[in-house]
Amino acid sequence: MTDMMKTLEESQARYIALRHQLHSHPEIGLEEYHTSDLVAEKLISWGYKVNRGLAQTGVVGSLTVGDGKKVLGLRADMDALPMQEQSGKAWASSEAGKFHGCGHDGHTTILLCAAEYLAKTRNFNGTLNLIFQPGEELLYGGRVMLDDGLFETFPCDAIFALHNMPGLKKGTFHFKKGPMMASSDTIVIDVNGVGGHGAYPEKTIDAGMIACYIAVALQTIVSRNVVPFQPAVVTVGSIQSGLAPNIINEHARLQLSVRALNADVRRLMVERITEIAQGQAKSFGATVKVDHVNGCPELVNGREATDFAISVAKELMDPSMICEDTHAMMGSEDFAFMLERNPNGSYLMIGAGDEPDLCPVHHPGFDFNDELIIPGARYWCTLAEKFLK
Repeated sequence: MTDMMKTLEESQARYIALRHQLHSHPEIGLEEYHTSDLVAEKLISWGYKVNRGLAQTGVVGSLTVGDGKKVLGLRADMDALPMQEQSGKAWASSEAGKFHGCGHDGHTTILLCAAEYLAKTRNFNGTLNLIFQPGEELLYGGRVMLDDGLFETFPCDAIFALHNMPGLKKGTFHFKKGPMMASSDTIVIDVNGVGGHGAYPEKTIDAGMIACYIAVALQTIVSRNVVPFQPAVVTVGSIQSGLAPNIINEHARLQLSVRALNADVRRLMVERITEIAQGQAKSFGATVKVDHVNGCPELVNGREATDFAISVAKELMDPSMICEDTHAMMGSEDFAFMLERNPNGSYLMIGAGDEPDLCPVHHPGFDFNDELIIPGARYWCTLAEKFLK
């Protein structure tokens, strides 16, 4: 056993307890006040220079050792989901309607564990920027940190992040060059017609019925406009119109989630959604308003950075525990904004287990696998020491 592994394993119980503390007190996006207080206090106690306030609750810990000019950025997300936990764990959420259902409590713990080791051993030469990001589940917390000057204040030669993933063999590391996770756009379509009594439909323009036509027509975007070899999804997650059976409604609303792994496909889909909604509405004598609420680009890993990340994994584990070309996912991750600004970076997955009854992320029964804390921290420590050698 290496000195690093021995030291990290000696801290395992402390960090499991810390992870359970974070899990019990979840905070949703841009409201991570308790979490950011805890993170900042830990970093300061280990000698990091700490900056607070980027994206309201963001924390950046910076540590320079020696005279090296290279700068490495490691990022962890901190926020929870606005949902009720049903895991039954002793450390379950104490906050109604808030829940660490994606494992960000674990990601924060992993980076803190690595932060302590790297600060105490200082076996590197250069600058380490540890980025604790709020609001990832909102898919714009990373963008807000950038807008607030993250990379102007803390420039990084390379940036990396990780995520736990149930469904993948426990302890395996998964990498991919190029597009790895989909863009995500939230679009709201408001249909405006003419309401009236259900007995006299000829005197109305039925917004609810038109919304249904729009929803069906939108499915032709993927089947008829997008190249069949390009992954794309148009999900109409909500259609809302009226409350009574005998009223034809003047208003209806559709809420969409749109995803792609290619920027051109993303632009095409957003354009076609507007065209189809307007065309369908016009054919019935109605009008629509299309609102692009927010969007996150596809996550694209840099080739050189990913090769480096893979080389680190090869130093630590058997090749059977490494997937160098994992499948791309239609889920989204706002680390994409940081990679868009600094393409020399990579995002990787750590398998949380592939048992059939294991809850996926965003499931009310999910809980982060504590057995990933030390392997994840060891990976970050080794990557930092190798990059800043």
